[in-house]
Amino acid sequence: MRVAGKPYRTIWPTAGGVSIIDQTRLPHEFDVVELKTLADAAKAIKQMQVRGAPLIGIAAAYGLALALRDDASDTSLVQAIAVLTATRPTAVNLAWALARMKEHLAPLPPSERAEAAFVRAGELAEEDVALCASIGDHGLALIRDLASKKRAPVNILTHCNAGWLATVDWGTATAPMYKAHDAGIPIHVFVDETRPRNQGAALTAWELGEHGIAHHVIVDNAGGHFMQHGGVDLVIVGTDRTSATGDVCNKIGTYLKALAAKDNGVPFYVAAPSPSIDFAVFDGVADIPIEERGEEEVTLMQGLSAAGSIERVRVVPEKSPAANPAFDVTPARLVTGLITERGVIKANEAALAAAFPERVIRRS
Repeated sequence: MRVAGKPYRTIWPTAGGVSIIDQTRLPHEFDVVELKTLADAAKAIKQMQVRGAPLIGIAAAYGLALALRDDASDTSLVQAIAVLTATRPTAVNLAWALARMKEHLAPLPPSERAEAAFVRAGELAEEDVALCASIGDHGLALIRDLASKKRAPVNILTHCNAGWLATVDWGTATAPMYKAHDAGIPIHVFVDETRPRNQGAALTAWELGEHGIAHHVIVDNAGGHFMQHGGVDLVIVGTDRTSATGDVCNKIGTYLKALAAKDNGVPFYVAAPSPSIDFAVFDGVADIPIEERGEEEVTLMQGLSAAGSIERVRVVPEKSPAANPAFDVTPARLVTGLITERGVIKANEAALAAAFPERVIRRS
């Protein structure tokens, strides 16, 4: 997608390693960081310089390639996968990408692994771009249909950042928006600020603005109000992990948006590329691990000071502790449909099994 008119992806190989856009500096600074070692990649994932389920998976694949460049032994392969797996527990794409990498690399002699790892990581990156573009095409059909029924722009609400910054390119939830905008369909996006890290306000608003898409940032608790007053035509969010039965784990606060959408008859769609679907999980609420992040994400906020420097300030009393679950689970019954690379499908076990028969795992 575009930054100041120049096309970018979120991650790309370089002569010295792998370059990423440091998302912790956005929207106030656009900074490209080069990862040169396994430790660099693990830190980038854990500290959320790269984030979003699809991008986490690709960053882990490249992180493994960096590790094997230094030591391509069997021991190094196993240890590097363990280090990367431990960085973020919720997004299933991380384990998916590392499993794909291991499957390809383990049979090779160590002398061939480093080069093969970079090639394979690049292939997974291209696959992610293709999946997101396809999701965009299927979601575009939904937006086009709504646009044909009204004169005003189609108003879409999204939560957190499931944009191109969360993938290699296009995004998941934003892909239909970019496709619609580029096709000349008038749209307007309500962007939840998405506390505690403000990924909607900082990231989604920034990338939509760079692409020229009309939008307003709203506080997290305003979504229901706009739905109640007819201001939202549909909701499109992303997913970090979707169960085999259609339960959707996404950034904390998604569940509340789904409840408000249900109460107001607003279609609630989830952009779900197949690597984010976990066919080994059948009860999302009970069985998806929810990452508990540090309380400083709640107690402190980052912003641009009057002097022009990026600073963090405390927003709660010094002695008040904070709880910080990073995700919640939206039950399938609240999901209108899943926008996948194979079409828009119902959020239930039968529909998912029919769409992805090669991925189905029998219940034990």
